[in-house]
Amino acid sequence: MALHIPGTRALKVFDAASRHLNFSRAAEELGLTPAAVSHQIKETEDQLGMALFIRSSRSIRLTEAGAVFHEAAAEALEGLASAVARAKKLARGIAQLKLTMDGTFASKWMVPRLDRFRGQCPGIDLRFDISSDLRDFDQDDVDVAIRFGTGRYPGVATHRLFDNVIFPVCSPRLLKSGPPLEKPRDLLQHTLVHIEWSRQGVTWPNWRMWMAAAGVEDFDDSRCLLFTDSSFVIQAAVEGNVVALCDFSMVANDLSEGRLVRPFDLGIKVRPEYAYHLAYPAAVADDPRIVAFRDWILEEARLTPSGA
Repeated sequence: MALHIPGTRALKVFDAASRHLNFSRAAEELGLTPAAVSHQIKETEDQLGMALFIRSSRSIRLTEAGAVFHEAAAEALEGLASAVARAKKLARGIAQLKLTMDGTFASKWMVPRLDRFRGQCPGIDLRFDISSDLRDFDQDDVDVAIRFGTGRYPGVATHRLFDNVIFPVCSPRLLKSGPPLEKPRDLLQHTLVHIEWSRQGVTWPNWRMWMAAAGVEDFDDSRCLLFTDSSFVIQAAVEGNVVALCDFSMVANDLSEGRLVRPFDLGIKVRPEYAYHLAYPAAVADDPRIVAFRDWILEEARLTPSGA
């Protein structure tokens, strides 16, 4: 008689509980209640006819049988996710190319250039996954990614797009009606905003760094407003009452169209090993859609002013 194997939902609950060894944290990950997780685990144990966890008043741990079953369940879920991603790509057809990127890059760099791509490659239908989450080409329904990082990912071909030069911007209204901005020290009379980002010992340029480069040694950054998303920093500057540190590549259109101005020329660069990269699986590097998009975006990146 064939064994009864729990369904996908049950396997996902068991996998989360096995990884966290905590029903409450598993419930939080899955959007369930701890009671629902506990009930599902008990149901799975009943179906299999064996205990998967050893429970105590303070903790849970996998039984030997539970550890074996978790290894198989994790492999099964990964295999199913990969198969679903491949199936979705096939269902989309050969004309579609799905890109993943964060919202700031999409709205501030990609969208203003889309008409040029469509004019050059009318046979390719671009679709977008707008997210700051790192996607997995094997398990997620995406073909190409644009991500900020080192560009070193196993099995992935990457191309550096451009350097990141960070400098102050503000609205023309603030420049005309606010406290004067004739020298860097004048910035102390303004509300200053920047993005807070740090990874692997590298910190995104902030006002303290810019002020030091400008020779303002006694700067107190405790009054700066910090954001975790660069789109909020840019929008705050456009709204007109702050001076923001922004990446030139992300505000070039706002500058050219007059929504923002650059009160000082001084810019500082992000560490050279970090940049926006085009990324795609090395195994499909000769896909005609990817080749066409790669050639187009690298040329667009080459033509993007540096802001230095």
